Amino acid sequence: MLKSLIEWPIDTFAWLQTMLFESVVQPIAFAWGAGNLLDVAFEGTGWLLVGLLQIVILMVLIAPLEKWRPIEPITDANGVKIDVTYTLIHRLGLFKLVMFFTFENVVETAFGMLRVHGLPTFNIDAIWPGVSDIAWVSFFLYLVVFDFVHYLIHRGQHQLHRWWSLHSLHHSQRQMTMWTDNRNHLLDDVITTLLLSVVAKLIGVGPGQFVALVVLSQLSESFQHANIRCSFGWLGDRLWVSPRFHRLHHAIGIGHESEGPKTLGGHNFGVLFPWWDMVFKTADFSNRYDPTGVRDQLEEGRDYGQSFWAQQKLGFSRFLSKDARS
Repeated sequence: MLKSLIEWPIDTFAWLQTMLFESVVQPIAFAWGAGNLLDVAFEGTGWLLVGLLQIVILMVLIAPLEKWRPIEPITDANGVKIDVTYTLIHRLGLFKLVMFFTFENVVETAFGMLRVHGLPTFNIDAIWPGVSDIAWVSFFLYLVVFDFVHYLIHRGQHQLHRWWSLHSLHHSQRQMTMWTDNRNHLLDDVITTLLLSVVAKLIGVGPGQFVALVVLSQLSESFQHANIRCSFGWLGDRLWVSPRFHRLHHAIGIGHESEGPKTLGGHNFGVLFPWWDMVFKTADFSNRYDPTGVRDQLEEGRDYGQSFWAQQKLGFSRFLSKDARS
């Protein structure tokens, strides 16, 4: 029964992907003379379908919750619209498509060469006999490892000044909504995506499992950023990252910066599980909903940009500046 419940959505998605590819994407590929890229087009169709389904979930499930119990009224509609642009770029596969033809292609080629020279394929779920045969146990194992790596990456984004100069764009949103998750500098996204892709290959995450891991993470993160007054209770907040737990991470001068000038640090770096914050003593379960943003927006009046391209340009300038090296 459980196996059927797991296999049904996988089979349904595969059917939808094939139908969309054969009826829409493949004819377009042939019309444009790109018949040699059908494998890439098929994979891209999967990411497009995943993105469309996610956006439907955001609009149907999370948006009503934001209207039901908002933390604050939306007064910066333009800022939210820019976040929507980021979401569409990422969730509809445009960013993934560019990554595939550039950096991820290099990574794939490198791993292919290593395997030719005898590098064995490693599957972490094969450490315990029988685990790989139980789909949900195998997936959960990869999810835990994947989330721990994501936690370490997130700590790096906040503790390395050069990296923070990029990641601070994400925190500069003063009006967090369900669209804010993908509000990142593109270079920051490239670095994070590459690190997660390499780890996925090193521990043996299959293509289907990788898609599922990404989708689960993205949907959870969209909910975490939502403008909704919500926690999961004393126990629930310690099992899964809630909007309240993550909002404190975005709180000005509290969650993502330590006390003192230009001192990086903070709390609540967990992406899915708050366990890592609890283990490394970076967890803060305070019952509060503080204003979000970056301290230098208030103290120094720093501008993070009022448009997509302005944000990207200013972020890259911060990345190259001397302050980023301190």
